[in-house]
Amino acid sequence: MPILSLLSPERVLQNIEGGSKKRIIELVSKVIAESNNDLSAEAVFSGLIGRERLGSTGIGEGVAIPHCRLANVKTATGALIYLSKPIDFDAIDNRPVDLLFFLLVPEEACDDHLSTLGKLAEVFSQEEFRDKLRNTHSNQQLLDVATQLFRI
Repeated sequence: MPILSLLSPERVLQNIEGGSKKRIIELVSKVIAESNNDLSAEAVFSGLIGRERLGSTGIGEGVAIPHCRLANVKTATGALIYLSKPIDFDAIDNRPVDLLFFLLVPEEACDDHLSTLGKLAEVFSQEEFRDKLRNTHSNQQLLDVATQLFRI
């Protein structure tokens, strides 16, 4: 599944005030629920925070990929967030996080879920890719850069 197909303009947000891991998960849960009538913000938050309790999704280099599988998700959904100020996310390298890609997939989509996570980890491991996202100054510019970079 192409990463770009997971995004929509209302779920690509730049210069967001995160505050804390819990707060940004709560905020993005609302954003995702607002763009999907089948989901409640509470269900999204519960799924994402439950996954974080198993271990941080902070993959290092200032990046986190919060993700979960949910029963009410019909198609995989993503959100790309660039925070105005990095936050502690318990990342594996102990660095604060400013780039986040949220991923929700249908409960039964185990193989697709793992494949998409692998693709995301691969592209976010590239310094040039991260730098281009971090050099954006608006939601539209972040979406434009993501559109160019996520053509995989």
